[in-house]
Amino acid sequence: MKKLITLCLVAIFALAAQAQKFALMDMEYVLSNIPAYERANEQLNQVSKKWQAEVEALNTEASTMYKNYQNEVVFLSQEQKKKKQEDIMAKEKQAAELKRKYFGPEGELFKKRTSLISPIQDEIYNAVKDISDQRGYSLVIDRSSGTAGIIYGSPKIDISNEILQKLGYGNQ
Repeated sequence: MKKLITLCLVAIFALAAQAQKFALMDMEYVLSNIPAYERANEQLNQVSKKWQAEVEALNTEASTMYKNYQNEVVFLSQEQKKKKQEDIMAKEKQAAELKRKYFGPEGELFKKRTSLISPIQDEIYNAVKDISDQRGYSLVIDRSSGTAGIIYGSPKIDISNEILQKLGYGNQ
């Protein structure tokens, strides 16, 4: 009796597994074929370089202040030393705060990236959802993701080009 129940359960699971439809997509391929994504990355790189230059300028200024302080330290009174040290520390703090403002977890670069990339990701998600609903896919897996753990995926079920067509971009 146990063997019969086990056999029935295996048969039910096999039928259920066959009823599922899966598809693969390559997010890196899709994104590389969307011009708006490339423009967004270019904008992010430009603004990042600009902000990094601002932070580096403050760090350079603090470094110069420190070198000047080291050269003058023997000629300064205790009060002057303390004042110069405070000025140097204030400049370093200013540089650190600016770096956090621009590049921190909730910084300007994060906000800019979110504002530029989120609409593209939403558009891709909606295209994937529409295609999945039309074709009855239960699961769409990103084959470009290192965490997906896919060793092999049949090109027959890769819908990357279809996603690009749905978004209005041709195959390239």
